[in-house]
Amino acid sequence: MIPFSDFGGDGPTLCFLHANGYPPECYQPLFQALKPHYRVLSMHQRPLWPNSRPEDLHDWYPLSADFLQFLDERKLESVTVIGHSMGGIAALRAALWQPKRFQNLVLLDPVLFPPGWMALWNLVRALGLGYKLHPLIPAAQKRRRVFDDLERPFAAYRRRPTFRYLSDDALRAYISGITRLDTRGGYALFYRPEWETRIYYTSVWRDFDLWRGLPRLEPRTLILRGAETDTFLALTAFCVQRLHPRIQIQTLPRTTHLLPLEAPESVSHHILRFLAPTNHETPR
Repeated sequence: MIPFSDFGGDGPTLCFLHANGYPPECYQPLFQALKPHYRVLSMHQRPLWPNSRPEDLHDWYPLSADFLQFLDERKLESVTVIGHSMGGIAALRAALWQPKRFQNLVLLDPVLFPPGWMALWNLVRALGLGYKLHPLIPAAQKRRRVFDDLERPFAAYRRRPTFRYLSDDALRAYISGITRLDTRGGYALFYRPEWETRIYYTSVWRDFDLWRGLPRLEPRTLILRGAETDTFLALTAFCVQRLHPRIQIQTLPRTTHLLPLEAPESVSHHILRFLAPTNHETPR
């Protein structure tokens, strides 16, 4: 059985798929805003599975297969799914594979790049330079794994530009989400750097199928992107809407790729407005 976290809440079930390096508990402020309206379940993707092996992952296709298996195990049909970053791609591909199982998709700054960028990454991989030239891999490989207490990483992360738009409460939720009590004392990183780097390395290169499939995407879809994102680019948004004009895309000011952590109230507002029955273009 695929592990998951049940955050509770009232109303229909909403499935959430987390980003690479961001376990579900990192999103607590967003979940708090959604729980008055939905019961929030978050599947643990395979980097969080006990005894999972990064070397077994060669592309992101298994992430979508995992999610479909999770829906089978929980007997969930006609679901609404929210996916952030890697989780957005896992949800999108699953919806292209089995569209009837999905009612609504909300993709938060998904890792979808223009085809030309993908071709360039494939060339980098073919030359054996993927681990050296990916902009995020070196930092992930050097990530600190153990902490005496959580105040020290809070102080360090507070100074990092990456977290400039996170409130103190959101940053503390993130730090709490990425760590667990260590049996040897202190705290240990919950999301292994070996998995984080493997996810980065195996990303993007097989995603041409997503571009081919987008015109026939069936579920109602909302994409929220950060105005200062380096991931779901304005060019990508333009290409997506040319292929599928009914996909709604909103850009949130003063946000980056981490928009669900940076602006949980604004993100939840857009999600709830999109999911409101009066906003459905066609009855279901």
